[in-house]
Amino acid sequence: MSLERTLRIIAGTFILISVGLGFWHNPKWFYFSGFVGLNLFQSGFTNWCPMMNILRAAGLKDCKTE
Repeated sequence: MSLERTLRIIAGTFILISVGLGFWHNPKWFYFSGFVGLNLFQSGFTNWCPMMNILRAAGLKDCKTE
């Protein structure tokens, strides 16, 4: 699996979990959803995301673009 695909899966999972926790446990979890969303937004412009560095260190490779 490519780095980009794994990153999308992780971000989506974080959003879903934090929205569920915010709804059923404590509304302050919505701040985490906002943090993930803002990070995705800025990475769209800068092409840099801290999770990408972690995933590269774990051995995942970037997808090849042609």
